[in-house]
Amino acid sequence: MEIVTSSGPALADLDQPGSPAFLLVLTHGSGGGVDASDLLAVRDAAVRLDGAVALVTQPYRLRGARAPGSAARQDAAWLEIISELRARYPGLPLVQGGRSNGARVACRTARAAGARAVVALAFPLHPPGRPDRSRAAELRDAGTEILVVNGDRDPFGVPGAADASDVVVMPGETHALSRNPAAIAVVVQSWLREILSLP
Repeated sequence: MEIVTSSGPALADLDQPGSPAFLLVLTHGSGGGVDASDLLAVRDAAVRLDGAVALVTQPYRLRGARAPGSAARQDAAWLEIISELRARYPGLPLVQGGRSNGARVACRTARAAGARAVVALAFPLHPPGRPDRSRAAELRDAGTEILVVNGDRDPFGVPGAADASDVVVMPGETHALSRNPAAIAVVVQSWLREILSLP
């Protein structure tokens, strides 16, 4: 499904059950795509819970750019994407998320989007080697429940328990979160079931 935004078209790959219980919208990191193993694992976990899932390729990636550019423009386009998807699935609780830069976008826009919760995969707490430049405020200011899943070997750091409602640290994982996607799926599925009061 193509979605027109002020930054150009975005693309949403949709998985939807017959009677979805919630809407989960996920997006990629700054230089990656929606085929990242952790994103696919989270999609599959949500589908098992009867969630409608949209894997969103943002406009800058469709243009072929590797860097997202202005955070304000990226966030504005994301909110336009969310508005279009919510119109398609009216009345469903919204969970949004992504990996790395996509997790930052989901946190920064959660309040404006009216998200019930955020799944933040490989949240980049700070640039590598620069712990003084913390991005923890993006987590704290989201205004909703947040699940952070990070690897214990992530050079971008790991948020602390004070930064998000739930922080899960995966042993042996780097920023890619690619060693054990099945374990990530288990964590996210359990958390979504609890946060959304699903059977």
